[in-house]
Amino acid sequence: MAPATTLSPADADKLSNLTSAIAALSQISENEKNGFTNLVTRYLSGEAQHVEWSKIQTPTDEVVVPYDSLAPTPDDSSEVKNLLDKLVVLKLNGGLGTTMGCTGPKSVIEVRDGLTFLDLIVIQIENLNSKYGSNVPLLLMNSFNTHDDTQTIVEKYKNSNIEIHTFNQSQYPRLVVDDFLPFPSKGQTGKDGWYPPGHGDVFPSLVNSGKLDALLSQGKEYVFVANSDNLGAVVDLMSPVTPKTLADVKGGTLISYDGRLLEIAQVPDEHVSEFKSIEKFKIFNTNNLWVNLKAVKKLVEADALKMEIIPNPKEVDGVKVLQLETAAGAAIRSDLYTLQDGSVIRNQARENPDNPSIELGPEFKKVSNFLSRFKSIPSIVELDSLKVAGDVWFGAGVIVKGKVSILVKPDVKLEIPDGVVIENKEINGPEDL
Repeated sequence: MAPATTLSPADADKLSNLTSAIAALSQISENEKNGFTNLVTRYLSGEAQHVEWSKIQTPTDEVVVPYDSLAPTPDDSSEVKNLLDKLVVLKLNGGLGTTMGCTGPKSVIEVRDGLTFLDLIVIQIENLNSKYGSNVPLLLMNSFNTHDDTQTIVEKYKNSNIEIHTFNQSQYPRLVVDDFLPFPSKGQTGKDGWYPPGHGDVFPSLVNSGKLDALLSQGKEYVFVANSDNLGAVVDLMSPVTPKTLADVKGGTLISYDGRLLEIAQVPDEHVSEFKSIEKFKIFNTNNLWVNLKAVKKLVEADALKMEIIPNPKEVDGVKVLQLETAAGAAIRSDLYTLQDGSVIRNQARENPDNPSIELGPEFKKVSNFLSRFKSIPSIVELDSLKVAGDVWFGAGVIVKGKVSILVKPDVKLEIPDGVVIENKEINGPEDL
C-alpha cells in the first residue's frame, strides 16, 4: 500500500492512473509493485526536492573519526575469528560495463594480470578465511541486467573456501514523462522498459529475497556493503569515507544535514562548482557501508527506511523517461598500486601521499580503445596530474612525472615513442616531444 500523504488533485490523478497500470504488469512481484508505488508517492509529495543549501555544513571531528584513533584489531586470533564469523561481505553487482565498451557485469572486467574485479574479491575473502579460519560468505546483489551472466560466472569459484550467494535487487518500470505511465505498459516490454533503482534498494531487496532471514538464522549480525568494482573496499575496521580528491566528483560527499549524504544529483545547478570544491567538502563517501542486519530487518519491516530520492531523466528510443533511484549512504592498471592477496596496495615508492589527477579524453573511454592506445601502461609513481585528449598513442615503458598535459588537435596523430620520460610538460604535437 502507498503511504498516506497529501497530494495535489493533479498528482493524485497521476498516482491513481499509475497504480492501475502497475497492477497490470506481470513481470514484477507484489513487493516490487508496492515498493515502486511508495517511491513514486514520495516523489510526488516533494521528497526529491533539492536540499536547502544554506543549511549544509561540513561534518565535525566528532562525526568523522580519524582512522588512526580507532581501536586496534584484537591480538587474539580466536577473537578475530568470532567477530568475522558474524560478518557477510555484500558486493553491489548490478552494473554493466557497457559505458566502457564491455558486455556483461562490470565486475568481470579484467583489472590486472588476467584477474577480474570478481576474481580479486574472491581472493581477498579466501585469504581472510584462510588466515583466521573464519567463514565470511560473499553475497552478490545482481540486477536483472547481470543476473544470468553472474550465475554462470560464479560456477568457476565452486572449489573456493568461501560460500557465494546471489540475489536480485528490485526491477522497476521507467516512467514516461509525457503521461507519467510505466514504459512497459506502453509497449516497451524488453529490458529498456525497466531499471534497477540504485544502491539504496539493497536493504529492502535483502529482506524481500529472504537472504536476510537466512543470514540471521546462521548467526550473521553484520554486513559490509561495497561496489563490486571498488578493490579498495576490503574488510577492515575502517570508516566508509575517505579524503576527497580532484577525481571525486561523481558520487556522495559526507555533509552535516540531518546526518545525510549529499549526492551531486541533489545539488542545485548554481552550487555544482562549490560542491566539487575540495576545501569545503573534504570527505568523500566510497559507498562502503557497515550495517547491522537486525536493524535492517526492523527498519524495512516498519517501512522506516526513507532513502534519498534521486530523479534520473533518460531518453530511450526517442522517448523521455524518468527513473527514480535511491542512494544508501577502481584501481587502474599502473605501478601506482600493486596486488597483494587480492587487495590493491599503494606503491611505497610514491612519496606524494595524494593520488595523481588523471583526465583522459573520449578516445580512451571504452576499455578496448583504452588498451589499444597503450603498448604498456606508463609509470605514474611520480605523477601529480595528467591530461590527455586527442589521437594519442603511448609506446612501451613511458614514464610521466609532475604535471603533464597532452592535448593534440583533431587532425593530429601523436605517437609517443617507447621509453620516453615526460616531466612537467605541455605537449600539443610531435614537435613538443
